[in-house]
Amino acid sequence: MDDVVDERFVSSIAEADSPMWAVRAAAGRRLATATRLEGVAHVLHRLLLDGDDTGVTADTAAALLARRDLAGLRAVLAARAVASDEGTADQLAAELDGDPRWATGEGGSELTAQLRTLAADTDPDVRGEALLRLSRLR
Repeated sequence: MDDVVDERFVSSIAEADSPMWAVRAAAGRRLATATRLEGVAHVLHRLLLDGDDTGVTADTAAALLARRDLAGLRAVLAARAVASDEGTADQLAAELDGDPRWATGEGGSELTAQLRTLAADTDPDVRGEALLRLSRLR
């Protein structure tokens, strides 16, 4: 187990492998609340790209975006950039496009600023997805 994994999330990590989509979705929602995502990033990435049910993808992405921070947005952008399943890719795009912050001027400005920061990310997938999202704002 990674040193940065909070003990509270050990059961959620195990539940991320459940055959039941609702259990996996709940695990994604809980893991998205981790103070530091580094220790659970690989599990969150897998849940975001869940090939069996877009409900898992939707719940995990929504919980990450609800954090309103760079780490949560970065995780969703990273998954969207590599999503090979059309349904999963569409669900991730829908969660990004439906982020409630777009509904307010202040929230939209916050999200745009985060996208600008991630447009310079060291990960080319994250960088590319952030640039794509910014290009659609113009």
